[in-house]
Amino acid sequence: MIGPATRYTVLFDDAATTGGLGLPPELRAIYGGDWYMPTPPAERPYTFTNFVVAHDGRISFAEPGQSGGGAISRHAPHDTWLMSLLRARADAIMTGAGTLRVALRHRWTPWEPFPAAQAPLAALRAAEGRTALPLLVVLTATGQLPANAAALHVPHQPLLIATTQTGAAQARSSLANLPHAHYHISPGSSVNLAALLSTLRHEYGIRSLLSEGGAHVYGALIAANMIDEVFTTLSPVIVGNPAPPAPPRPGLVEGVAFAPTNPPQLRLVSLRRHGDYLFQRARVRRGEQRTENREQRTGGRE
Repeated sequence: MIGPATRYTVLFDDAATTGGLGLPPELRAIYGGDWYMPTPPAERPYTFTNFVVAHDGRISFAEPGQSGGGAISRHAPHDTWLMSLLRARADAIMTGAGTLRVALRHRWTPWEPFPAAQAPLAALRAAEGRTALPLLVVLTATGQLPANAAALHVPHQPLLIATTQTGAAQARSSLANLPHAHYHISPGSSVNLAALLSTLRHEYGIRSLLSEGGAHVYGALIAANMIDEVFTTLSPVIVGNPAPPAPPRPGLVEGVAFAPTNPPQLRLVSLRRHGDYLFQRARVRRGEQRTENREQRTGGRE
């Protein structure tokens, strides 16, 4: 069991010390500090992500039964506790159809990763005025979702399927036994993330959104400048990448490539440690900050 005696070792912390909603004393003692929830932008929720990444940057072994993050984290308790804490502070959790397919038994509730923390996390949600369970948002362009996924059948957890016209028809046909599911439908052949996040903010009242989608979802959100903060567990395992013709094992970002002249950058907020694991929190720098950094390095001359 994780408690104050086994709290994270804080190596660096440059987070704000005031403003917004902080952690209650019990959770703050374990985390080794506070985490203030920022005010969301006007146009969308405050959006943060959580990944566990191997030493060589891979996020999955991409093998049957070993494709999830648990194989990378080795189910380290300090990783699963932090995952539960992040979920507890989210009004909604977003994942993709691919992640759903490799985690058929998983439920996207705050205490699923760390059941022993259910009582304090439920109290935290209530104190912050959140619903008992976060809205689950599932991204799927095709609507091909596994009807037997446990996450689609959690009692009292609201469900929003973000898809296309074609995908909605497919999902409604294969998921006819899910009358509680609502749909956000984008025109064309892909999900419009900007429109989706705007709908979540203005129609569903979502102020904080945790993205637990895979590498393609993360890449798309970064490319669209819709990520505010990134929580990354750095695992000591080494995954490797097989030679062709074997399929590659995915890295943290897939499906998008950034120009070397001005790629997205992060600003380190905090770094914690337990054993051989590092727990990084970082903010995404906006375009003007990246430009400022470049000018500082070049003296404004290129």
